[in-house]
Order: sequence, then C-alpha cells, then structure tokens
Amino acid sequence: MIASSVELLTVLRQYNPWWRGAPIADLPGWRRRAFRDVLAWMQSPPAPRALLLSGARQIGKTTLFLQVIQALIDSGTPPNKVLYATFDHPLLKLLGPEGLIKLWREFEPESEGIDYLFLDEIQSVRDWQTWLKLQVDFEKQRRIAVTGSATPLIVEGQESGVGRWHTLRLATLSFFEYLQLKQIKVPDLPEINSLARLFDWTPAQFASVAADAQPLVAHFHDYLLRGGFPQCALVASLSGAQKLLREDIVDKVLKRDMTALFGVRHVLELEQVFVYLCLHGGGLLDLQALCGNLELKKPTVNNFIQLLEAAHLIYKLPPFGYGKEVLRARYKIYLADAAIAPSVLLKGTSLLEDSAALGIAVETAFFKHVFARYYARSVGFSYWRGKRGEREVDIVAAVEGRLVPFEVKYRSQNTGAGDVKGLAEFCAERQVARGYVITKEIQDFSIMPLPVEVATQDGKIPARALKIPALLACYWLGKTELDEWPDD
Repeated sequence: MIASSVELLTVLRQYNPWWRGAPIADLPGWRRRAFRDVLAWMQSPPAPRALLLSGARQIGKTTLFLQVIQALIDSGTPPNKVLYATFDHPLLKLLGPEGLIKLWREFEPESEGIDYLFLDEIQSVRDWQTWLKLQVDFEKQRRIAVTGSATPLIVEGQESGVGRWHTLRLATLSFFEYLQLKQIKVPDLPEINSLARLFDWTPAQFASVAADAQPLVAHFHDYLLRGGFPQCALVASLSGAQKLLREDIVDKVLKRDMTALFGVRHVLELEQVFVYLCLHGGGLLDLQALCGNLELKKPTVNNFIQLLEAAHLIYKLPPFGYGKEVLRARYKIYLADAAIAPSVLLKGTSLLEDSAALGIAVETAFFKHVFARYYARSVGFSYWRGKRGEREVDIVAAVEGRLVPFEVKYRSQNTGAGDVKGLAEFCAERQVARGYVITKEIQDFSIMPLPVEVATQDGKIPARALKIPALLACYWLGKTELDEWPDD
C-alpha cells in the first residue's frame, strides 16, 4: 500500500467533517430541482437499487450530494452512518470501494441501522459495475448513491447491472436555477405546471405576464453567455466566466477524461471535431463535410461524436420517423449548454449581435430545458423535415402516443403563421392540434391559429400554436413545480 491507514484515514475524515461534529463548509442555501429526487431516493427508495447521478463535470453533483447528506443528518440520521468519498482523489482511487469501506469500519465500527454511501466519480474504479451489483444484491442495509461524468456508467455492464441502479441524469443549470443561484429578484409570475394550460389564457393575461417578465430579458441573455455551470455563473466578469468554462471544464474533459476513461490518443483531432460542432451546433450534422474539412475518416469522426455524447458535452437528435429512410438521415447536434460555443469561439457579448448565432444558442438552451425536464418519462425527442426537405420542425417530442412539436423563432419581429409553415405542415400531416413556437420578443406571447384543420372526436378543429417567449418557456420548464408534460 502506497499510504498508511493513518494517512488514508486523514484524507477520508477531511471529506466527512460530520463524523467529528463539524458543519459542511460553504454549503449553498439554494438547491437544484434534483435535490428532492436524490433525498427521496435515499430516504425511501421505491426499489432496492442504487442511485446513479449522471452528468457533465462541474454541474453541481458533489454539492448536491453534500446537501442531501446535511438533510439526512438534520433529520436524525447518525453522522457515523454516512460516508462520502470521491474517486477523483488518487489515494482513494487506489483504495477502491471495498478498501474504503474497510477503512471506514476501522474508524466507525458497524452498528445497527442503514448505512448511506455517497461515492463521486465511480467510473474511475475498475469493475465498478460488478461491485455495485453485489452491493445491491447482498448488502440490504446499505443505500448507495454514485456519480459519474461519463455515459459508460450506463452503457457498460448493463447486463450485470440491469435492475441494480436507477439513473438520474443531471443537466447544467436551468434558467430558473440560474436566477436562484445569482439571487436575482424574480417578478411575481404565475405558477404554471403545464405549458398546455396557457392555451386557455386570455389576451389580457398574456399581456400582463409579458409586462411583468420584461426585467428578465437581460438576465436571460446573460444566462446564454455565462451558461449553466454553477462556478461560471458566479464569476464576476463575463470574460472570466467564459474562460473558466473553456479552460477548466471543456479542456479538462477533452484532454483528461477522454484519455483516462476512453483511451483517446488523438486528442488534437478530437478537439478539432468539437470546435467544428461548436461552429455548426443546432443544425444537421453533415458528416461528409466535416470529414472533408478536417481530413478525418468517417469511423474516426463517428467514434469521437459518440465519446462527446458519452461525456455529456453534446446531445444527438435523430430524425422523426421509422425505417431505412431514418437510418440514412442525418442527426442534429446540440451542445450541452448554450454558453459552450461562444466560450470556445471567444465570442463574448458579440453573440447578442449575431442573430443567427443567438438563435442557435436559444434553440440549444430550450432543447436542454425540455429534454432535462421530461427525459425520465421515456419521451422520445427528434426533429422533423417535410418530404421535400424544405420545411422543418426543430423539436418533436413523442410521449404516450402523442406528438408535441416545438419551433424556435428567436428574432426581433413578431412571428406569424407564414413564418411557421413547417409547423403547420407537420400538424396537418400528423393530425396534431397544438404546437409551440419559442419566440424572442416578450410581447409576442399569444395564441396563433394555424391554417390547417385536424380531426378530433368532436369533428374537425383548427390547429393552434402557442407563441411563448424563450425566457418564459425556459423559466417555467426549469421550475420545481412543473410536473406535467406540456400537452397534458
């Protein structure tokens, strides 16, 4: 053993101050929406499984764990029954989970009651899947929560791990969480538990809420520039925030994690692919053009894209439909956070003056919000293109046999029916009565009839679209109280 038990125990005690009755230092008072989900799972798990909290680096997974630990202790859990460790620490990585528990028992002998284990960056542990499976199968008095910054946690070892852990995917901060973190005073906006409720509003209600939400416009643009990584959001200067995102988050994933976790040797080529995606995010991926521009082979690029998705830096959105035509079609690529591209490309505030880039940033932010809020309900997300390929719907969500289309039109003018012909064509083709248009102007908040009719049980009715400003859509989608699907 490289280190003695005394040295290892010193490290472990630093990570677990509650053992000696000390408070958890610098614990923020605000809590992410996922806090209640993690706490509920640890207090009363609905199934005998471990909890896997998966997401990109630096999005608050460790803070979330520490807040849950504090809540458990405050509710009466004996402090010596709670263990936290991170396998990012080189000594603890060498020790492994079994050695870690053995060391814990040397300090705190086993006693009756439930043990709570919180283990960060479990993907650094060799054969973690087998260990976690055995823990769930045979250690019934242990409740285990682990985090990981890479999707292989979910993909690898699924055969042995099926039914042994529940995955909770954590995205970067929502706009609502960003406002809470920054302690920004929010106007008294109504509680909306389903965007579909807005179809019943009157013009007066739309106008009133739009006026109340006006002060949030500047904060929403700041959110697009700074992003949803908590450390970046709290940096005083915008240039400092974007530098931190670029160097301390993106670079570490590309240069450290890709080598350590996936064995990537050609890091420079991987960086080139990522920069290309930053330049073309939010659009269809032209794989042939990418390979030609970077002089890379198609299998290499496909592998890099899979790795970037595994590291939670991008989302892949497939085309809507089924069969061979879909298999041959191109994916859309969204970055994991709207601020990644302007940070990597050193755009600064010039993003706000570039209407095309700003539109992509808003589409990226909106997709992240709707995906993060509803992916757990087995919602399928895709994009749609008409048969001639001339018209498109940016995002289509399929849930429980229903289709919900979203079109993003973030521009400085009111949006009319003639601007959303793709949405109208989709509603006509798929007989969808309601769609959503994500707009820029705060006053562009209303119901818009579409020039198509759809069949219902009560006969044919005109299709309608809700025009909702992006900041309000993201705000309500990110709120804790929003529990229903937009079309419920």
